[in-house]
Amino acid sequence: MPNASDTRHPTSTAGSPAVTATEPTGTGATGSGTNRTWRRVARVVALVVCAALVLAFPELAPNAYILSAGIVVASYACTATAWNFMGGFTGYVSLGHAAFFGLGAYGTAILIRDLGLPSFVAWLLAGLLVLLITIPLGIAALRVRGASFVIVSISFVLILLLVFQGWGSFTGGSDGLVVPRPFPDLLRPEHHRVFFYLFAALLAAMLLAWWAIDRSRFGTGLKAVREDEDKAQALGVPTRNYKLVAYVVSATFTALAGGMYALWFGDLDPIFQFSIMLGSYMVLMALFGGVRHLYGPLLGAVVVGVGLEYFKLEFGDTQLHLVATALLLGLVVLFMPDGLIPAAQALVKRFGPQDSSIREVTAAELLERNRAASGTAGTTDGDRDEPADAAGTGRSEGDASTGGDR
Repeated sequence: MPNASDTRHPTSTAGSPAVTATEPTGTGATGSGTNRTWRRVARVVALVVCAALVLAFPELAPNAYILSAGIVVASYACTATAWNFMGGFTGYVSLGHAAFFGLGAYGTAILIRDLGLPSFVAWLLAGLLVLLITIPLGIAALRVRGASFVIVSISFVLILLLVFQGWGSFTGGSDGLVVPRPFPDLLRPEHHRVFFYLFAALLAAMLLAWWAIDRSRFGTGLKAVREDEDKAQALGVPTRNYKLVAYVVSATFTALAGGMYALWFGDLDPIFQFSIMLGSYMVLMALFGGVRHLYGPLLGAVVVGVGLEYFKLEFGDTQLHLVATALLLGLVVLFMPDGLIPAAQALVKRFGPQDSSIREVTAAELLERNRAASGTAGTTDGDRDEPADAAGTGRSEGDASTGGDR
């Protein structure tokens, strides 16, 4: 009986049976390598085009409102990407990352107000302070997993909300806190344009850091934690230290995004800065695009952020945007649990061209190749009865039958 790697044809040359087998070959590998090269080129071209569109957006925006909405979407992209350093790499879902966003915003504003520091010096110093605060906080919070970690993260942001609302003499309380503008001589449209580029630069730094970690040994350890933390620990991965570093990096980037927002918007309110909804938006955006992909949170921020701004513009102060957000989250969880980018990649792989690394080779060709390798010159008629297994095809004796045997 012939097997899947064995094909017989009715005729063959020189009276030999046209028995074919499959063998790994450089032809398929070359084709696969060519496809990988083209995919790499396509990714580079897409990246260049997207970067060009981002840089051109301030000039393409028809009015100041569209430009300001673009800044809001850019801030969402920064926060979602920052969240993904923790959620995407380790699988720990935090709904309280708004705490770091608010700390970065208020830290920047208070350092400018009380110490008179330059705006961007205060911004960097606020990020450093959040980094230091996050270390003991992370040591305590990362002792728990799963739902317990989610509850701890929510508790932290609610505590900060109550503190910043009640401590009016220091934080401004419910009256809010005004942040001095870093570029007081610029008109509002120019101010928006400058901050759009600043948010884009911060996002580029985050993406570069995420890309570097994803390809490092540290990133491999984090992904092992995500897949099976107990097994990773048993294999020698210092899971506690790895999780803490990821948590601190994620919190610091989130704080820098919050500080940048404070410098741009200029008016802080604890209800917004420490909102659980803001933390939920981060999770939704990352999940929508794909937490395991570099550009997943960015794509999710563009889609969800634009949708939020549209619903707020069209329906005012109604809560319809929250309903739409909940429906979107349900659709993502039910139909695209890995996100939009992995789902699209799977679809292209399923219906696109398939790579192959094997081809059919006749038994005679394999035998001749084997003889050439062993230094035997020439072939004889009696050689045709030699089993094809001598060429390393792995076929059974029954498959080596000839026309005379039949």
